[in-house]
Amino acid sequence: MKRITIDPVTRIEGHAKITIHLDDAGEVASTQFHVTQVRGFEKFVEGRPFYEMPGITARICGICPISHLMASAKACDAIMAVRIPPTAALLRELIHCGQFVQSHALSFFHLSAPDLLLGMDFDPAKRNVLGLALKHPELARAGIELRRFGQRIIEAVAGERVHPSGVVPGGIAQPLDPEIRDEILMGLAPARETARKTLLLFKDTLNGFVDEVAHFGSLDTMYAGLVDAAGGLQLYDGAIVETVPAERYASFIGEAAVRDSFLKAPYFKPRGYPDGIYRVGPLARLNVADRCGTPAADAELAEFRQRFGRVVASAFHYHYARLIEVVYALERIRVLLETPGVLDTHVRAKAAVNALEGIGVAEAPRGVLIHHYKVDEQGAMKWANLIIATGHNNLAINRSIEQASKRYIHGDKLEEGMLNRVSAVVRAYDPCLSCSTHAGGLAPLRVELVDAAGRLLDELATQ
Repeated sequence: MKRITIDPVTRIEGHAKITIHLDDAGEVASTQFHVTQVRGFEKFVEGRPFYEMPGITARICGICPISHLMASAKACDAIMAVRIPPTAALLRELIHCGQFVQSHALSFFHLSAPDLLLGMDFDPAKRNVLGLALKHPELARAGIELRRFGQRIIEAVAGERVHPSGVVPGGIAQPLDPEIRDEILMGLAPARETARKTLLLFKDTLNGFVDEVAHFGSLDTMYAGLVDAAGGLQLYDGAIVETVPAERYASFIGEAAVRDSFLKAPYFKPRGYPDGIYRVGPLARLNVADRCGTPAADAELAEFRQRFGRVVASAFHYHYARLIEVVYALERIRVLLETPGVLDTHVRAKAAVNALEGIGVAEAPRGVLIHHYKVDEQGAMKWANLIIATGHNNLAINRSIEQASKRYIHGDKLEEGMLNRVSAVVRAYDPCLSCSTHAGGLAPLRVELVDAAGRLLDELATQ
């Protein structure tokens, strides 16, 4: 049996590799997606005051610290048993929408556009953001500006662009400055025009990726995402598929430790592991929501469904869904800034420990994010569990890699474009592996003894 290793998988956030095993005929027999880094946040927060958790967990990631701030602050709100002021809820959602704009812009323009706009078989030395800038300079500049706009919203409202201090237990640290509101409103028009042009360009490229659409994780899975009582898309708050409160996650989500990876594999408990496979993130959110709730995004969603159906199965269309969500986030930013009361100065509720357990759930750009805390009577952290979006997608990513590998990898003739397509499947999910590996559970350990020829002599494994 032969083995192909893609190490590292490039243009993703974090560290991973893919192992592809070929049978004697040179066809793919099996694949593994390995997340090769581990983080210890669930353990080293123990003993810290609960109110420090937003600031600590934001350091999990430099790309999506806002998502952790939101889920963590909501878990702390639950421990304090407070309802945050309405203005604070508006401002948290505003910051969160800024996060979606900047994160989705990074994913599309910097990480995936080299494949989508230059081609999967393009010269790998030039198939990167610099090569994209040479071929599509205006688009590359627009992508940078779009991400900058999202980061500016975060900085202006939450205090800093990365790891901001303005999202706190009980609400927001400071009210919104009227001049900041006007500045953001002025920046919306060019940002929306960039999103519109990018969507048009992307839709024009789809006919060139018919085979990829069919084999990039085109799977029969379940989907999970937050929606409001009317079934509309929600990013900051909501229930998991209408009737299930997000706080009840443990009744239907289990977590399995998997071999060959530090990334746990959540699954839908009623179907068990590994059959309980489901997906989260942009594609999942559009699949479970009835509508976005803003005019331009709803029009794009209607076209999306007209082209591909009510439930869209191919992971390739995560890119399409991501761009629709940018349109939604930009429209939602205007709604929030024009909501009466957004400039009110009462933005924080204060309290001590009123509950010994708190759960905070929000949509990160990559999908449902869960922070679950337990504290003692003094508010010191006793236990934490973090379920990250990329973790929810772990089983689906593995299945998608296997599907693409069996389509494109043939041992008698290996080409770089084949391997790039397998990596591109991972990029479609936009995994954030720095976020996703923590200390909860016991990861299986395997030690292999091999000889100089690579033959396995002995093996010791824990379960």
